[in-house]
Amino acid sequence: MGQTAVVAGQIFNGISVGSILLLAALGLALSFGLMKVINMAHGEMLMAGGYLAYLTCQYVHGPFAFLVAMPVAFIGGCVLGALLEIAIVRHLYGRPLDTLIVTWGVSLLLQQGARSIFGPIGDEVVAPAWLNQSISIHHGILAGVDLPYVRIFIIIVSLVVLGLVGLFISKTTWGMRLRAVHQDREMAAAMGINTHWVDLAVFALGTGVAGLAGSVLALIAPVTPTVGQSYIVFAFLVVIVGGPGSLVGAALAALFVGLFSATAQIFTDVSLADVFLLVAVIVFIQFRPRGIISKRSRLLDDV
Repeated sequence: MGQTAVVAGQIFNGISVGSILLLAALGLALSFGLMKVINMAHGEMLMAGGYLAYLTCQYVHGPFAFLVAMPVAFIGGCVLGALLEIAIVRHLYGRPLDTLIVTWGVSLLLQQGARSIFGPIGDEVVAPAWLNQSISIHHGILAGVDLPYVRIFIIIVSLVVLGLVGLFISKTTWGMRLRAVHQDREMAAAMGINTHWVDLAVFALGTGVAGLAGSVLALIAPVTPTVGQSYIVFAFLVVIVGGPGSLVGAALAALFVGLFSATAQIFTDVSLADVFLLVAVIVFIQFRPRGIISKRSRLLDDV
């Protein structure tokens, strides 16, 4: 395999990793942009989605079992997020540091709960036969490059979810309410919008998408009690680089983080590549502290 093929393969891997980060970060971008909530338990929603996909595939058989597991993971993430918002987060609005500490404690509880139920060893979701193939290039400068169907599937899922969330925000009544609360919470409440219901809907939607991310991640990596920790830091980086509350910014930032990490690993190891990524993000926010796409609102002006 030539150098060009190696680079092309890493770029493809970077795009697929960026797709997972996008799914993981969408909820964070919305919840932080709307509610200024730093949800440290968001990674555990991803973990829960992975375990729900695993359990679903244990009881549902056939070539399309995983297609059943995906909505189960999404709904499970929504329910778990709604319970978290009602029980804890709702009472801590306007106190971001308290929210950070409490949700971090919730993440530890969820990790220990998963460890007690499933054990510390990862559980694997076997990809269906129609995803256990790849596109192989045998000629030209890209000879030797393999494009697995499962990673192509993940990229397609992330694009579809991004499009659906964008349509939800721009075309639905709830999306209009979300945008109103994002721009001016007090004025939206004065106009009759129930901001508590909007907060609940956005939080549940974000955790549901994280659960969906966990289900597709289970196709390429074992589900463990700490799998969420591996992605939550990068998800926060995506939100910071993209800009809180911006879907387009989150998509661009996820692509940047995924490609940067994957291409850096061509020249160095994984740990050093992560260090270079953090340095690049620190340098970036010195010049663009509000991210790639800066969305102006009275809410974010107070952050």
